[in-house]
Amino acid sequence: MYETLALVGATGAVGRIVLEQLQQRNFPYKRLKLLASQRTAGTQVRVGDTEVTVELMCPEAFEGVDLVIASTPDDVAAEFIPWAVERGAVVVDESGYWRMDPSVPLVVPEVNPEAVENHRGIISSPNCSTTQMVVALAPLHRAARVRRVVVSTYQATSGAGLAGMEELRTATRASLAGSEVAAQTFQHPIAFNLIPQIGSQKYEGYTSEEMKMVYETRKIMGDESIQVCPTCVRVPVAVGHSESIMVETERPLSVEEARQLLGEADGITVIDDLPDSRYPMPVDCEGRDDVLVGRIRKDISNPHGITFWCVSDNLRKGAATNAVQIAELLVRNSAAV
Repeated sequence: MYETLALVGATGAVGRIVLEQLQQRNFPYKRLKLLASQRTAGTQVRVGDTEVTVELMCPEAFEGVDLVIASTPDDVAAEFIPWAVERGAVVVDESGYWRMDPSVPLVVPEVNPEAVENHRGIISSPNCSTTQMVVALAPLHRAARVRRVVVSTYQATSGAGLAGMEELRTATRASLAGSEVAAQTFQHPIAFNLIPQIGSQKYEGYTSEEMKMVYETRKIMGDESIQVCPTCVRVPVAVGHSESIMVETERPLSVEEARQLLGEADGITVIDDLPDSRYPMPVDCEGRDDVLVGRIRKDISNPHGITFWCVSDNLRKGAATNAVQIAELLVRNSAAV
């Protein structure tokens, strides 16, 4: 039993949803601590029917804490997580800092729940764009083994936090009024625009966001041979990442089999009726915890290919919900010992 739960980053876009999820899912804990930097320490946050004071995050704040769920920038996670682990806490981390550490499990509960058993105090939750993709890939991989994935993402501004959402609102209002607002969160103005860059330049002209999808997919799926070719694009949508995914499998899959595999998988809802104009869209996914899949069809350029459209709330399954689900796995595992 994890009696004392600490949430780091409760006032951020993801942290707020983590709090909501803990209440809605009746997560078991006896005591809740909210921790943050000097900037927000001392503020009051409503949790259910009570107001909880946000405490300053420091090494001593983790004394007596059993479980931590954290949503912070990478540099913050690098500093504070060792404080928590040294004091005996298990940390579910949303940042990217620990994801590719060989000693740290990278977990999506619908895909590799067994990986939590190998933790040494830290469990990482993947990047939002990776998370929804591997949820959709997993049933196809189990049935026919995924060899190659070509994915283009259309990522919401909330992926850049509250600042990204506010910049979309401000820039849109300004554009409609005929004025201009200088881009701050993004490389270019986001209103009525698409920006084919998320993150900094990395390997062979791919961005950091794109390379996350390559490396994280292989680690979560437990298969270093999977080839991933990603293009990540920021779009003027507030919430909900969309992805166009082409999957090449070792054994050819028919559309009917792929649809059945996806429809029966945990965490996936299939919405696939093109004649009736029914398919997933960002407006459908906001506030939902599942991954929506549609436009399932044969890749007419490859006999081993299936292609589909995938949409998910990046703040929920892409971040907050996945972290809470990992914490629930830990609770179930501890109860079974």
